[in-house]
Amino acid sequence: MKANLHKELSDTDLLDKYRQTGNKYFVGVLYKRYSHLVFGLCMKYYKDQDQAYDTSINIFTKLFDDLKKHKVEYFKSWLFTYSKNFCLMQLRSAKSNLKRAIEYEKDVKVFMENSEETHLQANKREEEYALLEKALADLDEGQRICVELFYLKDKSYTQIVELTNYDLNQVKSYIQNGKRNLKIRLEENHAGKGQA
Repeated sequence: MKANLHKELSDTDLLDKYRQTGNKYFVGVLYKRYSHLVFGLCMKYYKDQDQAYDTSINIFTKLFDDLKKHKVEYFKSWLFTYSKNFCLMQLRSAKSNLKRAIEYEKDVKVFMENSEETHLQANKREEEYALLEKALADLDEGQRICVELFYLKDKSYTQIVELTNYDLNQVKSYIQNGKRNLKIRLEENHAGKGQA
């Protein structure tokens, strides 16, 4: 029966059965039905297959909880809006100032080798890089590892889970808290330099 269930039940029936039983199989049937659409939407936002795949998996994982909270009448259109909002929130929060600072760190070597900068500018860049390294070293171990893998090594959430044996929620928490703590430490270091 299970093999043909996705053909026989409507989206609404699957959602009702999931709410009644808590059996994740029913969300799995919806995943088989709509994962290609969610992946396509994620590709429009991320332009990267790995990131789009990870995000679409995260969206369906989050559905396990959210479908118990929300009464959904038209699942396909609701899923589209839900997925779009998920992508936008991720993009806004993930790669702001820290991403620019770390990309800058990668370019320091190139700037130094092709140096048309003044000596003063080069020294300032080195100081900022040293502050970034010190701030990273001051993070808790889990935060430091996850932030370095995500931002410096461009690893996805799934890859970090595999490399560290942290679960997905731990990885997300370490990255979010690590990014916040890193920003605080960098601001403190800049403020301390300004007073010195």
